[in-house]
Amino acid sequence: MSTHNLLIELFVEELPPKALQKLGDAFSTVLLEQLKAQGLASAESIVTPFASPRRLAAHITHVVAQAADRAVQQKLMPVSVGLDANGNPTPALLKKLQAIGAGPEAVAQLKRAPDGKAEALFYDSVAHGASLAQGLQKALDEAIAKLPIPKVMSYQLESDCELPGWSSVKFVRPAHSLVALHGSTVVPVKALGLTAGNTTQGHRFEARVSPVVFQDADHYAATLAQDGAVIASFVERRADIARQLQAAAAQVGGGVHAIEDAALLDEVTALVERPNVLICEFEKQFLDVPQECLILTMKANQKYFPLLDASGKLTHQFLVVSNISPDDASAVIGGNERVVRPRLADAKFFFDQDRKKTLASRVEGLGKVVYHNKLGTQGERTERVRAIAGGIAQWLTQTNVALGGEAFIQAVDTAALLAKTDLLTDMVGEFPELQGIMGGYYARHDGLGDDVAQAIEDHYKPRFAGDELPRNRVGLVVALADKLETLLGMFGIGNLPTGDKDPFALRRHALGIVRMLSDANVSLGLHDVIAQAVPAFGAHITDPTVALTAFIYDRLSGSLREQGYSAQEVEAVLALHPQRLSDVSHRLTAVRAFAALPESQALAAANKRIGNILKKAQEVDGHVSEILLQEPAEKALYAVMQRIAPLAQTQFEAGDYTASLKTLAALREPVDAFFDGVMVNAEQMDLRLNRQGLLKSLHLAMNRVADLSCLAS
Repeated sequence: MSTHNLLIELFVEELPPKALQKLGDAFSTVLLEQLKAQGLASAESIVTPFASPRRLAAHITHVVAQAADRAVQQKLMPVSVGLDANGNPTPALLKKLQAIGAGPEAVAQLKRAPDGKAEALFYDSVAHGASLAQGLQKALDEAIAKLPIPKVMSYQLESDCELPGWSSVKFVRPAHSLVALHGSTVVPVKALGLTAGNTTQGHRFEARVSPVVFQDADHYAATLAQDGAVIASFVERRADIARQLQAAAAQVGGGVHAIEDAALLDEVTALVERPNVLICEFEKQFLDVPQECLILTMKANQKYFPLLDASGKLTHQFLVVSNISPDDASAVIGGNERVVRPRLADAKFFFDQDRKKTLASRVEGLGKVVYHNKLGTQGERTERVRAIAGGIAQWLTQTNVALGGEAFIQAVDTAALLAKTDLLTDMVGEFPELQGIMGGYYARHDGLGDDVAQAIEDHYKPRFAGDELPRNRVGLVVALADKLETLLGMFGIGNLPTGDKDPFALRRHALGIVRMLSDANVSLGLHDVIAQAVPAFGAHITDPTVALTAFIYDRLSGSLREQGYSAQEVEAVLALHPQRLSDVSHRLTAVRAFAALPESQALAAANKRIGNILKKAQEVDGHVSEILLQEPAEKALYAVMQRIAPLAQTQFEAGDYTASLKTLAALREPVDAFFDGVMVNAEQMDLRLNRQGLLKSLHLAMNRVADLSCLAS
C-alpha cells in the first residue's frame, strides 16, 4: 500500500487578515481529523498549516492511497422481531438484510448476543477501505464547511458547473484554483466548482513564473518561495517580519525599537505574501501631538510600526511592511510618507481644536448624551459617580489623615466631574480608544494638576487582566466609583451578563474592583463600598446588593483558581465573605499551611460535623456553664479551649492567620475525644444546650480565618 505525503491548497482572493491564521489552522486540522477517521492518515501523520493572504494549504505526512478494509458489526433488530417461533427469518429481517446489501443466505451467519434486557441479531461484514480520492473529497468538503468564516460571500461560477454565470457557491472569498497532490500524483477531487491540479498562482507582481507548477507535495513551500515569491507559512512569514523590524530599527540606530504589538504583527503578516520592511519618516512638528494619538493612527489606519527611543518616546520615524521589493524603494517610501501625513495632520488639528475649550465647559454637554434608556444621560451618570466617589473619599480621609482631608475630597470630586468630558472632544470622537488618555492631556492643559489629570486618565483602569492600577489615590477612588456605578446600575435594572455575552463588560469591572480592593492596600471593605454606593441611584433601581456581592465573589473565586489555589482552599476562605479583599491572599496562605498539618483532615471533618449539629439545633448563643460540664471529655475540651482560643484570637486580630490556624491544631485530640465520649443531644435540656453552646464557641473559634469544613475530603 503506497504511502506518500499529501498537499492541499485552495487559492483564493485576498482573505480577511484578522481571521487568516484561524482559517489556516482550522482548514488543516479538520483535513487531518477526517483523513484519520477514514483510515487514510495514521497517528504518526503530521500536519503543517500554510496561510497567506491568497491561499489556505495543508501538508500532511503518511497518507495512504487506499484505506485498509475493516470488520464491521451491525445491529439489525431484536431476535423476537427478526425470527419467528420456528427460527425462520421474518419479512422485516429479510427487508433489513436487503437494505444493507445481503441476501437470505446471510441469515445463517447472523449472531445472537445480549442487548440490554433482550437478545439482538448482529451481522458481521467487511467494509472496504476508502480510496484517497473518495476520502479526501469527504475531508475537503468537511474542512470547507467547518471553516470559522467571519462573513460568507456568494459568487457565481463561470465554468465546470450546471449553469455557467448563474450557478453560485458560498465561501469566504472567491476561489480560483485547487491543488491536491499525493506525492507527485494529482488526486481527482473537486471543491467550490474547481477541479484539482498541480498549479497555482504566486505573488501578483514578483512571481518568477506563472502559473507555479508543483512537482510533488513535499516541495510546496520551497517551490512557492522560489518560483512564486511567496512565503506560504504564516509562522515563517511572521518570524521574518519580526526579524526585519529588528534589523531596520538597528539600522536607524540610537537605541530605537519598533513598538511591540502582537495583534498588529499578526495582521500585517496576513496582509503580505513576501514582506519587505522599509524605513519612513514624518515631519518632527507632529511630535507636539500626544504620542498616543500618533501611534494609534499609524497602527490602526496604516498598519505601520512606530519607532520608539530607548525611553519609550515616539520618534519621527516609522517602519512599513511592504508586499513588494523593488530595486529602488524610494517611490514606496515616499508614497507611505504622503499617505500618513494627512492622518497626522488630522490628529494635530483635533488636538489644537480640543484645547480651545476647557473640560469644565464640556460638562453641560454630557446631559445631552444618552448613557442608557433606563439610567439616563452621561450627565446623570457623572453625578452618580461623583456621589459614590465622594462617599469613598470621605471614608478614606477618616482613616488616613495623610491623604490631605478636604483637598483630597475636592480633587476626587473634580476628577469625577470631568472624567467623561473627553468623550465630547474631536480626538476621542475619531479615536474612541483614547478616552481617558486625552482627558488627562486636556486636564493638564487646563492647569488642573497631576493628581486630577492622572485620575482622569486612569479611571478606566484596570482595563484587562494584568493592567496597571490607577497611579494615585484620587484615580483609585474615581475608578472604583466608575466601576461600581456601572455594576450597580446594570444589576439594578436586571441587565446582567449571560453566557459569553457581556456588552457592558461587567465581569471585567468586577475583577477591576477586586484588584483595586485587593492590591491597592486601601482600608475599604467590599460590603462597605457597595452599601454606600447604592443611595446614589435613589429609587431608579432595585437594590442589587445581594446579587452584585455574589457576582463579585464569584469573579474573585475564578481569579484565585487561575492563580493556582485549589477549589477547596478558595471555597474555605470565600465562604466567610471576607470584608477586606486584601486579606484574602493571607487567608489562603494560612489555609494552605493548615491543610498540610497532620491534624487538618480530622479537624475539618469535626468542623463539618459541628456545623451539621448546629444547623439542626435551635438558636444557640455559645454560652457555656462550667458547672454543667459532666463528662471528662467535655471538661477537657473546655479546658483546652480556655487556653487555646484566646491565643488564636490574638493572632487572628494581629493578622497572623497562619499562626492562628496552627494554634487551633492542638484541638484535634480533645475534639476527637469529645465526639467519642459525649452525647451532644442529651435528653436533659440544660445539658444539651450547654454542650451545643460549647460546640458553638468551638465553631466560632475554628472558623475565623476560613470555613475549615470545606477542607474535609
